[in-house]
Amino acid sequence: MSRQAVIRPRRSVLYMPGSNPRALEKAASLAADGLILDLEDSVAPEAKAAARDLVATAAGPDRASFGRREVIVRVNALDTPWGHDDVVAAARLKADAILFPKVSTPEDVMAAIRALEAAGAPESLPIWIMAETPRGILEIDRIAGAHPRLACIVAGTSDLARDLRARHTPGREGMLAALSLMVLAARAHGLDALDGVHLDLQDEAGFAAACEQGRNMGFDGKTLIHPKQLEAANRIFAPSAAELQTATKVVAAWNAARAEGKGVCVVDGKLIEKLHVEEYERMIALDQAIRGAAANAA
Repeated sequence: MSRQAVIRPRRSVLYMPGSNPRALEKAASLAADGLILDLEDSVAPEAKAAARDLVATAAGPDRASFGRREVIVRVNALDTPWGHDDVVAAARLKADAILFPKVSTPEDVMAAIRALEAAGAPESLPIWIMAETPRGILEIDRIAGAHPRLACIVAGTSDLARDLRARHTPGREGMLAALSLMVLAARAHGLDALDGVHLDLQDEAGFAAACEQGRNMGFDGKTLIHPKQLEAANRIFAPSAAELQTATKVVAAWNAARAEGKGVCVVDGKLIEKLHVEEYERMIALDQAIRGAAANAA
């Protein structure tokens, strides 16, 4: 299974509690690129089985109600009382991916794959993993390359901050090394990477700053805990009008230079090489994907 064959917008990926039927119903109308139907942290132990049934209905044959939105099911860890039953149920759904939490070693990835295969999941079903333990960060390169089913690394910053005993600061100083390692591993293995959640729903300026920081670090998007965070994430993790204008100018100049047999060109006084053009082409393709998804949702 090829990695990153198609650019898919993942600017905003919203956690939805699997135990809340009203939230699952509302999800179908939200401007999120992706929805994580959660069976893990947002669901109380006594509600796990009921949540599994609700998610099975939401992401089953009627998942068309979610439209173009990517649907991911987060199961409980395999070493919990609910993990294997979650995987059995999730393997039969119309989800776009299954998200496994608490992945700390490559062996954890392989255990997730074996559980999916035993449950009869199609080979085309990708997995995502949560990077949220100190050991998982130290092993992240090996984890990212453990299996071709793996498509995305999700930063679990709340759990990680707790285990690191790191303070939640505006600049996220205690998390920067771990976040950078996630992006490095994702890029090394052709995966997407999603930044962690921002817990203070009243701190709109802080949330926007965290999105800017995440995008500057190389993340493809941000995981969210509330619909009010969608607008900022969608805007900040999308190419801006100025960036697209530059990208279009650079690609056009590069194509003209190549037609003349040149290997470099100059745009607005800056030397442009193939490596720069590839990133601008990716930016244009992402914008087209975003516009296409919006048109399909209209």
